[in-house]
Amino acid sequence: MLQAVEGWGQRISLPMTGPSRYRLRGQQGEGMYSTIEALLFLLATLGLTQAEAQLRLQFELHVYAGLRARGAKAAALEYLARSPVREAFPELISQLDERRPLR
Repeated sequence: MLQAVEGWGQRISLPMTGPSRYRLRGQQGEGMYSTIEALLFLLATLGLTQAEAQLRLQFELHVYAGLRARGAKAAALEYLARSPVREAFPELISQLDERRPLR
């Protein structure tokens, strides 16, 4: 992406640390983050804490639902154990956990 936008403005480096929470693809290596995670770090750096917190919850929910949709139930449960979405969206998580009959 850097090659495509390099001439658009000044290049900056965000203070990005900690493990990536993006579990829908194989990580490319330590310290590598998804685009949405970089946006979360940017919002936090700019002091937009409410926007960062809301987007983080939506991102966590997206990752959890994506794991479930791919049939990775064990990985989804492991992810959910360390995610704030169970407390933030208890009814939605409960609905996602319901077994539905095959049609």
